[in-house]
Amino acid sequence: MKIGFLFPGQGSQSIGMGKDLYEKYEEVKNIYKKVKDITGIDIAEITFNGKEEELNETKITQLAVLTMSLSIIEVLKREGVSSEVVAGLSLGEYTALIYSGVLSFEQGVSLVKKRGEFMQSLSPKGEWAMCAIIGLEDEKIDEICKTIEDGFVVPANYNCLGQLAISGEKDAVEKAAEKAKEAGAKKTITLKVLGPFHTEKLVDSSNALRKELENIQINSFKASVIKNIDGMPYLETDDIKDILANHIIKPVRFSKTLQTMLDMGVDTFIEIGSGRVLSGFAKRLNSENKINVLNINNVETLENTLNFLKKEGN
Repeated sequence: MKIGFLFPGQGSQSIGMGKDLYEKYEEVKNIYKKVKDITGIDIAEITFNGKEEELNETKITQLAVLTMSLSIIEVLKREGVSSEVVAGLSLGEYTALIYSGVLSFEQGVSLVKKRGEFMQSLSPKGEWAMCAIIGLEDEKIDEICKTIEDGFVVPANYNCLGQLAISGEKDAVEKAAEKAKEAGAKKTITLKVLGPFHTEKLVDSSNALRKELENIQINSFKASVIKNIDGMPYLETDDIKDILANHIIKPVRFSKTLQTMLDMGVDTFIEIGSGRVLSGFAKRLNSENKINVLNINNVETLENTLNFLKKEGN
């Protein structure tokens, strides 16, 4: 069995996520405390007892999703569960880089705090939206976006076979989604985000993050990380700071990321954190061999995953 960890990104958050884990595991409490000490933000209080509007603010969302994933990792470490190949969707790539040791815990958390702040405060004025389109070819969605002349909308997240998220001005996104339905899309889902993420519109955020990255120390990889920007493994020779600066203005190639993990021999995908979107993507993979797809987002799914791994002899 070769395990691959998957870490979710923004849009997977919900009030109460991680609360039962926090109440049961000391390792989880410790991570939430460390994040509060580093950032000055009480993510536990906001996530467990706050209002959805506050949790959905980009500067809060990113820290909340990151913290939950990092806290679950600590429980898995105690149980001897690890991964040689990891990846995350958008924000989740930072979780992967922290897990792999490329970013230290302190620097990674601080960087995500700044990233969320930049993506919120430096996002251009206007009404923005993202929408997942399900059941239509990527090429067709790309064509539809190009037909919207009175607004900005582009493909942003190539999630998996048969699902692509578009990003841009709210009206243009809605028009493209409607055209996609007319063209045969099975479903469209508006995402819980507040900006034109993974598009050129966030260039100011990208430039601000680039300056912040100048102060970050890059360490060696302890696990292979598959990057969003091209769906290929990071190399020690890569300019990681440049890649992360471009990360928020370039499309996410997550379908390619999953395929690369499969090609590297991963046969057991475990999504770690809020929601279960990425495990859904993994289930869409075409594989000649059996693959296992698990997710951990509460005490029950954590225990189920640990029981499965023990049964399989991992």
